[in-house]
Amino acid sequence: MNKRILIVDDSSMMRKMISRLLTPPEHVIVGEAKNGQEAVALYQELHPDIVTMDITMRGMDGVTAAREILTMDETAQIIFLSNLDEEKYRDEVEQLGAVGFVSKHHSEKLLALIDE
Repeated sequence: MNKRILIVDDSSMMRKMISRLLTPPEHVIVGEAKNGQEAVALYQELHPDIVTMDITMRGMDGVTAAREILTMDETAQIIFLSNLDEEKYRDEVEQLGAVGFVSKHHSEKLLALIDE
């Protein structure tokens, strides 16, 4: 099924890599944000099906942005994609209501979460 995706990462290279990973299997990238503030604004504007969210970004971090998005829309589907220690952050993002956490070193697992 075709999903509309918002990619949030402070690295333009990482945003491009995620976009390349997700667009061949018929998903559509509806927007890209480089920080949490942009993510919240674009979520309100675009209403994507899925948000891929980095954790550490300048300004508003990904956890704070996810909280704001989930306050606006408790059905928001957010997947964290980060280089940070998965075990350390998995519980926090799951308590937040995120769909999951994927290590950037294993970004191919992102497709499985999106296609569930």
